[in-house]
Amino acid sequence: MLTLARILLTLTVLGYGFATIKVDLNKTHATNPTWTPHARFHVVWQILSYTGIGVISLYLIWIAGATSIQPLYLAAAISVAIYAGFFTAVFARTLFQGGLHDANGYPPYQPPFGPKHWRWDANVTVFTGMSVILLAAIIVLIGH
Repeated sequence: MLTLARILLTLTVLGYGFATIKVDLNKTHATNPTWTPHARFHVVWQILSYTGIGVISLYLIWIAGATSIQPLYLAAAISVAIYAGFFTAVFARTLFQGGLHDANGYPPYQPPFGPKHWRWDANVTVFTGMSVILLAAIIVLIGH
């Protein structure tokens, strides 16, 4: 069962720690000409920090956690902190005039079901899926 928890936690780490390199280190974010230089600085800092945190988490999951469940709880807590931070920003975005997307970024997409006027945000969709995987990992850990 711990192997399943490790695999699930690894997926959550890949989501926040490594997918962001591909998704955000490009013209939609880090080199977006319409963003202020300071905003671009912050997004690159965030991406590199999350990648470093991801490397530490993978160590906890696969090396330090080889004989103990405690490092897996810590890796899960790190994932919870990152995904909770994302969703807090999503729900609080009106307080700081934030948006889920920019006109020259990743546009919302039409989901495969529902009314034709529905549009979903890619980040919210992916991070919701990652959060479900994280919840499954936590359930496995608690049940161990």
